[in-house]
Amino acid sequence: FSCALFGPDGGLVANAPHVPVHLGAMSSTVRWQLNYWGENLNEGDVLVVNHPCAGGSHLPDITVVTPVFDNGKLVFFVASRGHHAEIGGITPGSMPP
Repeated sequence: FSCALFGPDGGLVANAPHVPVHLGAMSSTVRWQLNYWGENLNEGDVLVVNHPCAGGSHLPDITVVTPVFDNGKLVFFVASRGHHAEIGGITPGSMPP
């Protein structure tokens, strides 16, 4: 499980020293969401993603990205990524041989 703060452009600002692969790919995830949603991001939105093409590392890594606004202006993003052993696969662990 990893957490970080990102600027309004999706660049990493600060992170806790957790899983390096999570933190290395999370900026790409935040930027992908910013490029995809753009002006459609609103206060109160929470984005959940695990798609590898959207900056994810692999399917069991689920990322929650929350844009933070001040007076209607996007100020920064909070993001957290956790590895889940079971996300609904056909066998326990979601990673059958």
